[in-house]
Amino acid sequence: MSTERVQEKRRFGHRARLALTPAQTRLIDDQAHAARTLWNCLHDWWTMLAKEKRSLAAADDAIRQARKEIDWFGALPAQAAQAVLKTYFQAWKNCWDGRAGEPNFKARFRTVMSVDIPQGRDLNITRVHRRWGMVNIPRIGRVRFRWTKDLPVGKRANTENRITGARLVKDALGWHIAFRVQTLEPKPELHQGPEVGIDAGVNLPLALSDGNHRDHGRPPRLPGGKADRDKWLNPDEKAKLLHLERRAAQRKQHRGRGEKTSRRLQHTYDQIKQLRARATRRAVDWQHKTTTAIARHYGTVVVEQLNIKDMVKSAQGTIEEPGKNVAQKSGLNRSISQEAWGRTVTMLTYKTARCGGALHQVPAPGTSLRCSSCGCTTPGSREDQATFVCKNSDCGWSGNADWNAARNVLHQYWMGHALIPAAGRAVVRRPRGVKPATAR
Repeated sequence: MSTERVQEKRRFGHRARLALTPAQTRLIDDQAHAARTLWNCLHDWWTMLAKEKRSLAAADDAIRQARKEIDWFGALPAQAAQAVLKTYFQAWKNCWDGRAGEPNFKARFRTVMSVDIPQGRDLNITRVHRRWGMVNIPRIGRVRFRWTKDLPVGKRANTENRITGARLVKDALGWHIAFRVQTLEPKPELHQGPEVGIDAGVNLPLALSDGNHRDHGRPPRLPGGKADRDKWLNPDEKAKLLHLERRAAQRKQHRGRGEKTSRRLQHTYDQIKQLRARATRRAVDWQHKTTTAIARHYGTVVVEQLNIKDMVKSAQGTIEEPGKNVAQKSGLNRSISQEAWGRTVTMLTYKTARCGGALHQVPAPGTSLRCSSCGCTTPGSREDQATFVCKNSDCGWSGNADWNAARNVLHQYWMGHALIPAAGRAVVRRPRGVKPATAR
């Protein structure tokens, strides 16, 4: 009997930090601004032209003519310009299919700067030593990047295991390169690990039904009961952030209405963004490590299907019917947004599948109010946010409220109330003309 395992293709991305010189940074900035301007020119050309004259060939000719007439368009490599054209046409296709809104103008300060490298053979990646690698960027040259993951390069690269392209992306912490990797790996065997239910919360980020809770060791609330927006920063970084926010508020007072933001104020905003991005990076790192440990240990993971968009709605209300406890609800909304429960579910979805397990979702209503011991929902059992005390006279069970909810989540799965698995969930298309929740 053959013992060979079935091979399956896997496509994923890997992001690494670039170590650029000031001259290389200016060159990549020029490429990114050229790509953004090319998008805007293409968008104006598309909207002003008659429908019968719009075509991919006509747009390609217009781009070639613009690169000849405008000198600084030459900073953008030809393949990157073609990638802008393909991305723009794909954006319109997504709009026509109801998956996204119409492509719009890309503003200078509200758009993520990026440059596409569509062909992987142009990268010529080599590993220098344990921590650094070298990559070739068109029109820039050889650039160092942080080597944090083994990539299919050199003798390990072939038609099935290779890097198909990359994208240069800039955030508050600098320029990064995101590789598009394609590999052929053995299909994972069925995970024989235990089943676990997970309840996502604010006081306890991830409560597991077996008691092995996952906490990031940072208090979600300050002593006064307010939400800690900067819990991923150390005390020195928090003090620096407070100083920068006060400086920005002071400098903003001297700017008149309609005046352009000064360089000093913009520099202060950039420093604030760097600290915020550092906190986000630490939070994502914790999520990756935690979800990886859960996917490797448990064979079946059950979570709640939460409508986070409705959970973080403001309680302000209207003039006729003003809301109640608006400030408290605002702090709770910030805490929920910081935990990024949707990103945790996304990570668990593909990581459990990679390890041979499965992720299931169950309805969320009632899981935090029902007693996991007797199964009754008795009013007054959840008076305290941290402790659950069953008011049923025949039960009287008490324990951690998040642990009780996690046990109910797993019980829902055992009772056959699981919804469609997240990996195979159908895509709900919006009607044409309806824009998505987040703008492109």
